[in-house]
Amino acid sequence: MKVGMYYNNRDVRVEQMPIPEIGPGELLMEVKASGICGSDIMEWYRIQKAPLVLGHEVTGDVAEVGEAVTDYQVGDRIFVTHHVPCNTCHYCLRGHHTACETLHTTSFYPGGFAQYIRVPEINIDRGTLRLPDDVSYEDGSFIEPLGTVVHGQRNAGIGAGDSVLVLGCGIAGLLHIKLARALGAGRIMATDLDDYRMAAARKFGANSVADAREDIPEFVRQANEGRLADKVIVCTGAVAALQQALESVDRGGVVLFFAVPKPGETVAVDFNRFWRDDVSFMPSYAAAPLDNATALELISSGRVVVNDMITHRLSLDEIGEGFRLASEADHCLKVIIQPND
Repeated sequence: MKVGMYYNNRDVRVEQMPIPEIGPGELLMEVKASGICGSDIMEWYRIQKAPLVLGHEVTGDVAEVGEAVTDYQVGDRIFVTHHVPCNTCHYCLRGHHTACETLHTTSFYPGGFAQYIRVPEINIDRGTLRLPDDVSYEDGSFIEPLGTVVHGQRNAGIGAGDSVLVLGCGIAGLLHIKLARALGAGRIMATDLDDYRMAAARKFGANSVADAREDIPEFVRQANEGRLADKVIVCTGAVAALQQALESVDRGGVVLFFAVPKPGETVAVDFNRFWRDDVSFMPSYAAAPLDNATALELISSGRVVVNDMITHRLSLDEIGEGFRLASEADHCLKVIIQPND
């Protein structure tokens, strides 16, 4: 079968691998859609394990089932997530599924930028969902990224009437804007450096948008009736954005660190103001099974529309171009790879 083998962001090669053999409790999925995630092009992170087959935002058809698999059959349309928790450890039982050690060690094989993937038993049990007839493979590939956004906003307590500032309008930031709007947030503000992404933020629900090089706290005050933001969501690893987040959160507010800088990059923080003003800091990583199920319901119901964020659809033979487009981010939001088209 064909795979997209990642060496670096400028070198993703179409290579051949054997179709994975499955065990009794596993299934084989024919991949129909696989999205390029912002983390896939996080070169400093990915290159440590290169060469490898990336891709974790996947949907497809069940192509083969192991003899012990009873819940799925050949031809079922499914979504599968790569990281799943054990559901029994100290962290899972306390509701911190994304801190589970099992979640950090599980995956399907070899990766979503392949024609077929082997889905282990644990991923079938708590990481696989049937796609309703009204959810396309493309839309279903957004379940995992939207699930991570659901996880972050649930932890941050974003809800009706909140004023929300999103720093960084890549696909994650845009999903945060869409979900905050669906949850009934009040005024939504957003920043980015790119005109195309700023226009996308306006299109997808932001009331006010500013260039990230502006005075962002002042922009927030002017857009939000003199107040800073109740909830600030950091969707870029730029250190300057983290500093802006700390300066833009209102009393009693929350800063959600959905993205973080590279290892070793730090921000000096005077905690005195946050101590007095009852401000909370909330990091967010990945998604729990409930978050993905919620994301599927949001997509299926139409409460969060995702198809309008797809700017490029490419075959597996074009994956190098897909990584170039995603890395350069020039008039590009979401690239979907279709390995079997």
